[in-house]
Amino acid sequence: MTEQPATPQTSDESKRLSRKTLFYYGLADMPIQMAAIPVAAFLPNYYGQDLGLSLTAVGTIWLLTRLFDAISDPAIGWLSDRTNTRWGRRRVWMVAATPILMLSVYKLFMPVAPVTELYLLGWLIMLWVGWTMLFIPYYAWAAELSPDYNERTRITGWRSWIGMAANVISKVVPVLAIFFFGFGGTEETLLLIGVMMLVLLPITVGLTVVNVPESRDYIPTQIPLIPGLKLMWQNGPFKRLVLAFFINQLGSSISTALVVFFIRNVLQDDQNSILMLLVYYGFNLAGIPFWIWFSAQVGKHRAWCLGLTVFAFFQAQYLWLGAGDLYYMLPITACTGFLGGSFWVIPNSMKADVIDVDRLETGEDRTAWYFAVWSFTTKVGQSIGPWLALTLLALVGFETGVGSTSTEESLLGLKLLFVFGPAAGFTIAALIAWNHPLDQKMHSELRQKLSEARGN
Repeated sequence: MTEQPATPQTSDESKRLSRKTLFYYGLADMPIQMAAIPVAAFLPNYYGQDLGLSLTAVGTIWLLTRLFDAISDPAIGWLSDRTNTRWGRRRVWMVAATPILMLSVYKLFMPVAPVTELYLLGWLIMLWVGWTMLFIPYYAWAAELSPDYNERTRITGWRSWIGMAANVISKVVPVLAIFFFGFGGTEETLLLIGVMMLVLLPITVGLTVVNVPESRDYIPTQIPLIPGLKLMWQNGPFKRLVLAFFINQLGSSISTALVVFFIRNVLQDDQNSILMLLVYYGFNLAGIPFWIWFSAQVGKHRAWCLGLTVFAFFQAQYLWLGAGDLYYMLPITACTGFLGGSFWVIPNSMKADVIDVDRLETGEDRTAWYFAVWSFTTKVGQSIGPWLALTLLALVGFETGVGSTSTEESLLGLKLLFVFGPAAGFTIAALIAWNHPLDQKMHSELRQKLSEARGN
């Protein structure tokens, strides 16, 4: 028999998790964040520009793999919510995901040429299956660690900071390899990051599942899958939030898909893409503590909107760069990196809050369902973005492959896509999120109603 949720603590100190718990919880985000950028930025470029697959094929494959997610994400979220073992309902999925992810990383990051479109499609699908099995239960677990409005930002902040630290380390190692050993380039970067991921995956996931207690205080869902999705659609704050985040991710994924092309072709620098990414994510890391603090001062959604709009302004400054301007790019990148720290912390904390609306309406704890829909929406944005970017890049006449040349017009098209695609997405996302209805006061009232409904 499942226990009823404990009465929420009233003092601020009693709501706070220990740093030890937060540290161990955040460790499992390290391989997730270490993989995210290489998969989004380096793999499309590597399979297109170095291994010879067409840009249209690569973009289409990234999009097609997300069609599979339309089934796998809701199914895994639904199954995770219904899982009931002596080890909990989240940790078992994370452990099962680890070997699937390790094999997929090995095949995608260290391919033996020649490769085909079918090879890329098959192993990318396998990667996303393992990713979903790890990501959805793990992120759902965060929303269940605390009911408090600001403590949830602290939880996602710790997780994001630790994950981002791993992301930065994964960029530092290739940069050091370039400067000290002359070992650099897209293929070499993927090899180094791939090896680090294969080492970290079992260690970090193992430390998280062993050292972080999983709450048994939940009401398991009994609602069937399709009716449950219909109920989710009636959650107004969630719909607004997920739409804004989808547009945010669409803009980010366009930038990520094109950044290596921009550096290698517009700035004409073949080796130092990883340096730009190191600067960006280093300042992401530096910005996260600020956004945790700032969101508590002005509200989560207003802080996020500020980060989005100012980011869009600085993204537009890349328009003035040309051949040889890599080091002029870095100060702009530092600013966007600091502002982008808001993307990692705030929306995920807001997501935990809107799930409380569903808890009040349904009387059940369906956290993983919501994270599954969030994950699917995120991945659709992250797939449509590269597909759209690479398709438009091909349409403007940009050519890839050994011996190919691009015209001034195609390079201008690449620059305009890289600058205005993300800037437009971030501006639209800010407009959608500006009037998000669930602020701290309304969330406190919601938690009080929820406590009363559950007899606490």
